[in-house]
Amino acid sequence: MAVLLAAYNGMAWLQQQVQSILAQQGVQVALFISVDASTDGTRAWVQALSQAEPAVTLLPDAGRLGSAGANFFHLLCQVDCANFDAVAFADQDDIWLPDKLQRAWQRLASGACAVYSSNVLAVWDDGRSQLIDKAQPQKTLDYFFEAAGPGCTYVLGASAMAQLQPWVRANAHALRAVDLHDWLVYAYCRTQGLRWYIDPVPSMHYRQHASNQVGINAGLSAYRKRWALLRSHWFRRQVLAIARLVAPQQAACLQQRWFLIRNFYQLRRRRRDAWLLLGLLLLGIY
Repeated sequence: MAVLLAAYNGMAWLQQQVQSILAQQGVQVALFISVDASTDGTRAWVQALSQAEPAVTLLPDAGRLGSAGANFFHLLCQVDCANFDAVAFADQDDIWLPDKLQRAWQRLASGACAVYSSNVLAVWDDGRSQLIDKAQPQKTLDYFFEAAGPGCTYVLGASAMAQLQPWVRANAHALRAVDLHDWLVYAYCRTQGLRWYIDPVPSMHYRQHASNQVGINAGLSAYRKRWALLRSHWFRRQVLAIARLVAPQQAACLQQRWFLIRNFYQLRRRRRDAWLLLGLLLLGIY
């Protein structure tokens, strides 16, 4: 199984994460790491690791990519995934539970789904933890408005990857309009009719710290950040950018407020999120 890891100034967390990936039970792992331009020695550390560990490959320096999303798109363009049974995404700062990939592979190999993701357990340095539940039943249009949870839980079977990777390569320039790779991958797979399973069992410790690019939606600072994104219409721009890429025939509908209001309950998996979106639509904030 291939694991694609995007890194950037990750020396505070990367060693534990890589150890947890290489220690996965019941699967054979090939780890591919792309290091965005870093200043803390991340590239040198990964270079040394790749020379000592045959299962680890460091991608050539691509210069400044600018975001985790751009780094993952780069990985999808550069790594040849054709000979792997499945492909997983990894962030640099988590700790995977030992059976993370084994659970995913069992679900994929059974034919129950083409793509797997899971809940996570958010953890803080002070010992706090919180289950992040993303396993609500999927809705007809939820993929236009949210991901299936953190992309670091995604595992794509060979058939799904055989469709996704050529599409990413063909649309590499247009993908620059999309900030979050996990949201886009979920939307692409759903529009292609690929069955997606969200496991309610958490598969990893999702470490929370000041350098998280996204993190969980908890605390006053997180709500302020998301409110600012809403008021700047970032959320709306991302919805439309993703729709134009994965389902251009539906993009026009998603620009119509009354279409969204009529279908609000199909736009988010969690009930309270659907009602919150309806309120934002009625207030003209979205």
